[in-house]
Amino acid sequence: MTRPEVLIEQWLPVKELGIESVRERAAASALPPIYFLHVWWARRPLVASAGAILPSLLPAWSEDLAARFPDSSELSSETEYHAWVLRLLGILGDPVMAKARIAAATEAGVRLGAKAYGYKQAYRNHPIPEDVVLLHRVLEDTWGEIPTVADPTAGGGSIPFEAIRYGLPTIANDLNPIAVSVMRAGVELSAKYGRDLVGDLNKWGEALTNRIAVRLSPFFKLPDNSDNNTYLYARTIACPRTGKPVPLAPNWWLTKDKGGQAVRMITIRDGGELDAPEFEIVAKPDFDPSKGTVARGKGVSPWDNLVIDGDYIKAEAKAGRMGSMLYAVATRTDAGRGFRPPTQMDLEAIAAAEKELERLLPEWDAADVLPTEDFPKGNDNRPLNFGMPRWRDMFSPRQLLVHGTFVEEFRKLIPEVRAAIDDPDRADAVLALLALMQGKALNWNAMLSSWNVGNQSMRSVFDRHDFAFKWTWAEFEGATELYAWSLSQLLTAYGGICQLLLPDSGAFVQSSTDLGAVSVGLGNAGNLSNISDGSVGLVAIDPPYYDNVMYAELSDFFYVWEKRTLGRLWPELFETDLTDKTNEAVANPARFASYGRRRKELANTDYENKMTAIFDEAHRVLRDDGVLTVMFTHKRAEAWDTLGTSLLESRFTIETSWPVATERENSLHQAKKNAAKSTIFLVCRKRSEGRDSPFFEEIEGKVRTAAREALERFSEAGLDGVDLLLSTYGPALSVLSEHWPVYSSEPGPDGFARKLRPEEALDVARAEVVRIQKQQLIGRDIEFDPITDWYLIAWQTFGAVEFPFDDARRLGLATGGIDIDDLKKAKVLAKKSSTVVLEEPAKRYRRETDADLPGVNRDRFRFPVLLDAAHTAMYIADEDGTAAAKAWLDQRNLTSDSRFVALLQGLVNAIPRTKIKGEFVRPEAALLDRLVTGYFPDIELPPEPDAGQGQEVLFDV
Repeated sequence: MTRPEVLIEQWLPVKELGIESVRERAAASALPPIYFLHVWWARRPLVASAGAILPSLLPAWSEDLAARFPDSSELSSETEYHAWVLRLLGILGDPVMAKARIAAATEAGVRLGAKAYGYKQAYRNHPIPEDVVLLHRVLEDTWGEIPTVADPTAGGGSIPFEAIRYGLPTIANDLNPIAVSVMRAGVELSAKYGRDLVGDLNKWGEALTNRIAVRLSPFFKLPDNSDNNTYLYARTIACPRTGKPVPLAPNWWLTKDKGGQAVRMITIRDGGELDAPEFEIVAKPDFDPSKGTVARGKGVSPWDNLVIDGDYIKAEAKAGRMGSMLYAVATRTDAGRGFRPPTQMDLEAIAAAEKELERLLPEWDAADVLPTEDFPKGNDNRPLNFGMPRWRDMFSPRQLLVHGTFVEEFRKLIPEVRAAIDDPDRADAVLALLALMQGKALNWNAMLSSWNVGNQSMRSVFDRHDFAFKWTWAEFEGATELYAWSLSQLLTAYGGICQLLLPDSGAFVQSSTDLGAVSVGLGNAGNLSNISDGSVGLVAIDPPYYDNVMYAELSDFFYVWEKRTLGRLWPELFETDLTDKTNEAVANPARFASYGRRRKELANTDYENKMTAIFDEAHRVLRDDGVLTVMFTHKRAEAWDTLGTSLLESRFTIETSWPVATERENSLHQAKKNAAKSTIFLVCRKRSEGRDSPFFEEIEGKVRTAAREALERFSEAGLDGVDLLLSTYGPALSVLSEHWPVYSSEPGPDGFARKLRPEEALDVARAEVVRIQKQQLIGRDIEFDPITDWYLIAWQTFGAVEFPFDDARRLGLATGGIDIDDLKKAKVLAKKSSTVVLEEPAKRYRRETDADLPGVNRDRFRFPVLLDAAHTAMYIADEDGTAAAKAWLDQRNLTSDSRFVALLQGLVNAIPRTKIKGEFVRPEAALLDRLVTGYFPDIELPPEPDAGQGQEVLFDV
């Protein structure tokens, strides 16, 4: 099969893409405008998406390519070609050099500021028309046409958005109606109408928000002339002994700036006990606001100071007897930001809103204004556990009144807009965009939104990817502020999107005809019946990451409301009660809950089958010379096993892989949980048939070589920790794909040869990585014992005290076959539900019996696990001082033991030496530093990175 070698098979600017991806995510204000149109989870950076698209379609440079374009200096040499591609991607400077310059300045105490890179973030820099013309000429020369880009699981739309910016015909698909709605608005409508809609959006948006304000103002009366009002509530239950209301607040802080402000709860006034708490605001509090009335699920009653059991609290919540109590209002006046206690006017406004909702409910229920759907059991059942059996129960009565009023007024607006705008498609485009205001308002005004003391602002419902219960919650002022703010957010986001697609600054004014045609569809990615066989040049896919995000479960929060507004415009997207979880390609154990212990296994199998179906369809729609580029990141090896199996069974070869740092660095992960920061780009092609089917032993050496070469290549590129480990997975899978199907020499249950699971090859790759890492840590080959090896490499690989159980287990296979139970028995780690936590030396030290004390046959005492000796010495250094630890080591001949010294060298190199405000984050690093300094002069201490001021400056935009 003749096919062009594409650029990504030969070269990818991984460092530049990584830095620009991090710049793109460095701060909320730096995010692309498509992020602000509507919530979607786990969007890929735009620059990373462009980096997956263009190099997958452009040919690798060759002298023949240069000869075919003699008039183009951009193609005259490989260096010029790569520079041109970087320019196409919006990288208009040298981010690698800029990052190094910023780091050096930061170390010297100099803040270079937002212009340190010398150019805007890459995603903001639209390619000039001459470059787009040349791009199309090269693509037509390579493919015979401008190739079509398809994204079967397009989600938030980063890939299709970037594809149409380069004038590429694009097909976007997703199973989830909320994702499809966001892409229709943010990609399809903005490309079709551009800024021409802004005037209509402003006009009809103001009409809508004004009508809402008129109706709701009586229910948000204020005792002062303030704005930016945020109402702060605590959930309440009745005291089980007195029957009086107990506000359940983890703490009473409002702000910690300048001595802080906090809420004081009052239960006694004028010598008598009140029937309900009252509140006052205290500046520079003379009490400890950190002591609240609830912690770890248990409460404390302010009426008798006795504990309230957590089971009682949950029982009251499930019985519908959990309430809410207003305890403070955040305001903004001419004097600035401040807080005030609740007033009688506030309480009367809340009561009036509850009464108005009660009046409207019969009418609204008949008109289907408010959601009636139950909250279904899933992976996050906290709403059910805390008395929210329906979706509408996540909102207070006044919040329901606010959001229900939007639904009613929006519906009234539909015929008005359609009558006023002659073009029915344009009218519905305006209405659809206005409907997205609702999603913004819902996310910021529910009983799962909260007050952020540090930022002095609200947190949205989905500041995390779950339905975390909030003991204290925050309410947006709903009459004049919430939907007016939502409209301003919509106008800013839509205008920003249009600016990225159709720039109007400088000499270049692009028309919508220069954008690639885009089709956004709702459907199962495993059945792309609307796409013809062999019609797509590139399938670029950022698939659901195993069990990372349960998109359907989360998006129901919006779906049940938006089908009552947006569903009036796009009814084909909102035909079902809730979103489709049956066909969603995620590993969802909740779907198999009735199978007990097998639920996880069945969820994994289900995910694998669905991913295989998706890649089967990708294989069908791709041209024979086409490219499949997969963007994937997951820490757990079983996720990679499933992805690898799906790709291999769908008849793809993995030609190459590239790790791109798409997440913001955070050195604190080194002290707590480990996190993968890189997205792995897997570049795949259709596999030719008629290959041999070897046993794994025949290609095991190739897997080790591939892992070794990847380790060397990507460590030089700056990868470390779990990202470096992940970078070897693609090359290992590539070897398998080259020879697939590959069989294991161990027969299956039926006695016949069985196909190898990709995880078995990944185990071999990990073992090779372990061998090399240990050699690098110590400077030479050395054998310890399996437990010591495991601990050393765990720190080197994960750089954290907590990491997934499955990764710990697989690392055990790579370090001499040690079992997790053996590690637990040796007190090396403790097991949690799905993770393990490394134990500190204080929990592991070994004290000898009298027979083992100095002077009594001390040579008889040995450490079969050498780590025990190191941890005991570290413990003694902490408790009794380093001199005592040195004496203890001397008595056991460990000071001169080359293996023990080698272990200390490995530990000081493996355990992160991050400091904050001059103190080591990890106590292990501090103990090692004290022990080694002065007593082991041959041990070289690595440099100490600082996690304090430098991190934010490094990625300043």
